[in-house]
Amino acid sequence: MSRIHTPETLQKGDALPEEIQKLVRESARKKKGSTSARKSPYSGLWTVILTIVSVVYLIPIAMVFINSFKRKIYINKNPFSLPTSDTFFGINNYQQGIEKIGFWSAAANSAIITVGSVFVILLCTSMCGWYITRVNSMFSKIIYYLCTFSMIVPFQMVMYTLAKTADRLKLNNPYGIIVVYLGFGAGLAVFMFCGFAKSIPLEIEEAAMIDGCNPLQTYFQVVLPILKPTCISVAILEAMWIWNDYLLPSLVLDTTKYKTIPIAIQYLKGGYGAVDMGNMMAMLVLAILPIIIFYLICQKYIIEGVVAGAVKG
Repeated sequence: MSRIHTPETLQKGDALPEEIQKLVRESARKKKGSTSARKSPYSGLWTVILTIVSVVYLIPIAMVFINSFKRKIYINKNPFSLPTSDTFFGINNYQQGIEKIGFWSAAANSAIITVGSVFVILLCTSMCGWYITRVNSMFSKIIYYLCTFSMIVPFQMVMYTLAKTADRLKLNNPYGIIVVYLGFGAGLAVFMFCGFAKSIPLEIEEAAMIDGCNPLQTYFQVVLPILKPTCISVAILEAMWIWNDYLLPSLVLDTTKYKTIPIAIQYLKGGYGAVDMGNMMAMLVLAILPIIIFYLICQKYIIEGVVAGAVKG
């Protein structure tokens, strides 16, 4: 029985004719050359430029973090200096800021609004995007165009009407505002899900239906796992927007009862524009820390190719 040679054994040259060994070496040389040819001659330059841009973006975050440990009088005098024995204030800024604005209550409200809104947006818009892609009807086209059109409507045009409507419908609480965020976040999310759903091979869904899956089972067991990279991308964008949003909660929520972190931080402003910069910097650090951690955890899934290799010819 003849021995089956793999590419590895061919490269090792296991008792093969010299001509075949020469062809194998030439093929490997061409493959190596094509890989090196794909590298841009300016890749090193682009690396330097993008590194500089990254540092520029990180400088404000670093300055906020450094100044959060300094006394407020020294922040105004020399905001770019590192803390010294005279200027260092330890974690006192954090303790004072938490007590002044009721940070943990505001953080709970922000967490409820952000997690609830992102979950509802992902569930509803992913279903909507899949439906629009798979159902070719006038109704699905109208929904798609309405969602797309909502992205270009300025918020200032509808904010007063929205605030009045939300108050009448009793949506002025952390759970009711989730519905409002669904309306404003659906446009971009549906647009992204529609674009990704078009690339999902229809054969996967047909195979699931042949196996006895109904549309809901097909969506949750087949389509939704494939949409994972887009779900995480949409979740990051929506979470960053909702967590840091100030205008919409200030218009919709009853701020005498419910405050989000951006609203609560504004209460550090005193009379005549005076601001306790030490407490302000400390609260800003606590405000941006959760969203940075969330991004670092989820970023590796954004470019994940889940569909690749799902259907083999």
